[in-house]
Parts: sequence; C-alpha cells; structure tokens
Amino acid sequence: MADGGAGDGTLDFRRDRLVIVASTLGTVFEWYDFFIYGTLATIIGRQFFPASSETAQFLLALASFGVGFGVRPLGAALFGHFGDRLGRKYTFLATIALMGVATAGVGLVPSYATIGMAAPVLLVLLRVMQGLALGGEYGGAAIYVAEHAPAEKRGFYTSFIQAGVIGGFLLSLMVVLFAEGLVGREAWAAWGWRLPFLFSVVLLGISLWIRMKLSESPVFKAMKEAGEIARNPLGESFRSASNVRLMLVALFGIAAGLTVIWYTAQFQVMYFLQNALRVDDTVARLTVGAAAVFSLGWFILFGRLSDRIGRRKPILIGYALTLVLMFPLFHGLAAVANPALAQAQARAPVVVAGSGCAYNPFAQTQASPCGALLDALARKGVAYTKTAGAAGAAPVVTIGGTAVDARDPAALDAALKGAGYPIDKVRPGFGAAVAMVALIVVIGFLSGMTYGPVAALLVELFPARIRYTSMSVPYHLGTGYFGGFLPFISQFIVVKTGDPFSGLWYTIAVVAMALVVTFFGLPETAGKRLD
Repeated sequence: MADGGAGDGTLDFRRDRLVIVASTLGTVFEWYDFFIYGTLATIIGRQFFPASSETAQFLLALASFGVGFGVRPLGAALFGHFGDRLGRKYTFLATIALMGVATAGVGLVPSYATIGMAAPVLLVLLRVMQGLALGGEYGGAAIYVAEHAPAEKRGFYTSFIQAGVIGGFLLSLMVVLFAEGLVGREAWAAWGWRLPFLFSVVLLGISLWIRMKLSESPVFKAMKEAGEIARNPLGESFRSASNVRLMLVALFGIAAGLTVIWYTAQFQVMYFLQNALRVDDTVARLTVGAAAVFSLGWFILFGRLSDRIGRRKPILIGYALTLVLMFPLFHGLAAVANPALAQAQARAPVVVAGSGCAYNPFAQTQASPCGALLDALARKGVAYTKTAGAAGAAPVVTIGGTAVDARDPAALDAALKGAGYPIDKVRPGFGAAVAMVALIVVIGFLSGMTYGPVAALLVELFPARIRYTSMSVPYHLGTGYFGGFLPFISQFIVVKTGDPFSGLWYTIAVVAMALVVTFFGLPETAGKRLD
C-alpha cells in the first residue's frame, strides 16, 4: 500500500500547504541568487575580468558561472551527509543561509579596475560558495516535500519545487529590469548592477523566517526513532552495485538530459537573442521572462500527470521531441526576431577565405590577420563560414559573393549594411515579440515534460537512509557539468564556428545520450513507498 503524506497514513492539508510554500519559496530565492549571475554575465565580464575583447570577457564570465556548477557535487556530498545524518530541515536551512551570504558578497566585491586580479579571485570564491550551497538545496527541498506527500500526489507536490527553479530565473529577470529602470542606464552600468545581488539579503530573511516554521520530515523522524540513520551515507551509496547503477542512470539519463534542455530554454535562448540576433538586451530579457511566466504551468502539469501515467513516459517523449524540434524552433526564432538579419544571411552570406585562420577568443591579439578578422565579425555578431585560402595570402572576405576590403573596419561595416545586415541592436514589433514568446514557450514545454516529474522520480529511486546523498550527488554532477557549462560551451562553439545555431549541437548530443540511458536503464517508480 502507498504511504500517506505524513509517513503515518494521515493527511494534513494545512501542513502540506506550508511544506510546499516554504520549500518552493526557498527554492525560488536560492535559484534567484544563483541565476542573477548568469543574467548579468555581460556586465560581470566587463567589471571583473581583464581583456581587450568583450567576447573574451563574456566567455570568462560564463566560465566562472560554470565554476559554481562545477562544485555543486561537493556540496551535494557534504550537505547530503548532514541531511542523511542530522535531518532534512536544518540542512536546507544551512544551505540557504550560505547562498544568501555569498550572493550579497558578489554585490560588494570591488571591480578589476579597483583591486586588479583580486577581483576575479574573490568572485570565483563566492561562486564556489554558491555552488556548495546549491548542491545541498535541491535534494533537501525535494525530499522534504516528497516525504510529506501522499503517494498518489507526490509528482504534483514536488512539481512546485521544479517550478521554483524557473521561478528563481524569472525573479532574477524581474529584479534586473526593475533595478535598471529605477537607477537609469548610466548608473546601472557603473554601480546599479550590484543592487540585485544585495537584494538577496532580503530574500534570505524571508526564507529563514518561513523555513523555521517547519518540522522535521516524518520519514527521517521514523528512521531516527528506529535507530536506522546511516553512519556514512556517501560510503553506503557506493557500496551497493544496484544503487551505483541507479546513480549512474540518474546522472547520465536524468540530470544531464533535463538540465541541458532547461538551460537551452533560458540562458541559451537569451544569449541567442542578444548576441546572434542583435535584439536589444532589455527586449530579450522581457521576452524570455514572459515566456518563463507562461512556461511555469508545464512543470506542474507534467508533475501531476506523472502521478497518473508514470515518471518515465513524459521524460522519454520530451527527450525525443527535443531532438526533433530544437533546431526548427531556433530557426523560427531567428526568422521572427530579426527578419532583416535572417534574410541578409540567406541572401548575402559572409565567407572568409584565408590561411592560418585560427581564432582564439581569449587572446588579446590574434595570431594571424585572418584570426583578427574573425574576431571582428564575432564582436559584431555576424555569422560566417570559413574556406581555405592561398598560403601566406591576405584573408579575403566576400559578402554575397562580392569581395570586401576587410582591412578597413569602416569599409566592412558599410559593406555589411549595404547587404542588409542590421549592425545595431533591434527592437522587434509587438507581433514579432508575441511570436518569439510563443516559440520559447514551446521550448519551455519540452523542459516541463522532462523536468516536472523528476523530483518525485529521484526521491523514489533511492532508499530513505541514503536518499539525500544518493540523489543529490548524481543530480548535481549532471546539472553541474552537463548543464552548468552549457552557456560557456555553446557560446564558445558559436564563436569558433561563426554559426549562431552550432551551439545547439551540444544540447542535441547530451539529450540523445540521456534518451538512450533512460530508455534502457530507468525503472518506473511512481507510487513507490518511501519509508
């Protein structure tokens, strides 16, 4: 028989509402702290990293964004140990406190212009603290809600935790837009960008106040009373071959797949609009934010649906649809967001012919004239293709088959404009904005299919005494490395190839792997007892 919401066969709707609200709000606030960095990656690059190229600064900011994800598995192991040994409640109280302090710290670190290399060092240390905190947060919140939920509503209850992640991203966009509008663009670039980081102190106070009202999970209390608490949760997690196999499935089949779809739906879409399609930054944020609002319901819908049809089915269908639809959706986005650019690229493609066309986006000076030319095109957001040129000859640029004097920046700009390339940022009309939102909502639909059922699935997959550790470590390995570095990897691929769509191949490759692993390795868990 399925266990009840309290772990003792009873239901308490008032308590369950408090559990869901407290856990979800905490998740929203903690992911806000984490995502505010990614939302402001361009400004952070300029403020904290030394480089002559804005492209390099942007990539360095994304790399440091990935550092926070990279240490999440360490946080999962550390706080997973405490969660399985000391309890669910106090562990995720500690994680949210650490996150709030680290995020506020980012808003206080002086810039590179003020303290030199100490600035990026301090920034990365704070990102490490954020990553450690987030490594313990998700597992604690998901387990806490699931261990209170009735078995027949476990997917529905925990789907609010999943929606809380996108809620954190949405809140980060809202606060950025409000703060920028409040102080004005000049003040925003100088110091106003720090306000969203400092605002995390307010969110921390609210989170602690709400979570202090919670009691310990009934499943953990029962284990403690029975003397069944694990002495070494990490060691026990790897002691059983069957448990290790499930952890590997959770890593490569679940965490890796769902997270690259999610980050593609949020950050990759935003960078695609801002950089490749030359959409005004504020318009891009508003568009992605509006799509996030409409996408929130997908997570709850598929979480609830998974209580009826199982956890595996929506995840597998979502992976398969992602492989089929991702490229068409991004091409559709390009066609409606900046049709002049899309038409120019089709009518008058830019081709660079040269020898030694190696391009290093992190170098202050490119090693060859051809590399310098590619750098100039990358900074303008212009797509290009490369062909081999005569050895030792100067690089040749053709736009729609017409040769251009690439040595003269003014001539290059004039030729691009003459071919219909909009060099300046664009602000799409209302109809185009609605179409953009609709396309991004479809990507959000794919994310909801694959993410909505996952909190319940991961909790059900592992035994109670090592649940916090066993689910947190593979989840944060997958989301930390496959997803956390997606913005950097995808944008690096785009910069290196000159193809604005090429970064999607990373998403496609990871999702294809996840589909195979999930199909062959994931058991159905819906309705499983948790005690």
